[in-house]
Formats: sequence, C-alpha cells, structure tokens
Amino acid sequence: MNATNGTGNWDITKGKLKQKFAVLTENDLMYTDGRKEEMIGRLQIKLGKTKEELQRIIESLQSSKRKILLPKS
Repeated sequence: MNATNGTGNWDITKGKLKQKFAVLTENDLMYTDGRKEEMIGRLQIKLGKTKEELQRIIESLQSSKRKILLPKS
C-alpha cells in the first residue's frame, strides 16, 4: 500500500477517509515514517476491516477524482 505519496497526498486521502468513516480521528490517521503498520492496525481495530480491505479502500480514494458539478446558468 502506498499510503503516502508525499504529505499533501496523504492529507487529501486522510480527509476522504474521515468523510467516508466519521468515527476516524486525527490520531487514528496519524502517519509517521516507519510506523505505517501501526496506523493500519489502529484502522483495522476501529473499522473492523482486514488489511487488504483497507488497502483497497485507500487506493480507491487516492485514485478517485472528485467531480465538481457546477449549477447550470
């Protein structure tokens, strides 16, 4: 899982995860180099998901482009 492609990308993904799963906090999503497994473990416990499920969720959020719909004039 490539949870961090730079700090900015992780911040965006973190925001999307918090929108998708309202129970997540900043502490749950705190990423420190070398401690990715620790963060994944916190998410597994809090969300009741497997590591593979979390990987798919994070990858889908990182690859999804938000479509902004503007009102028609």
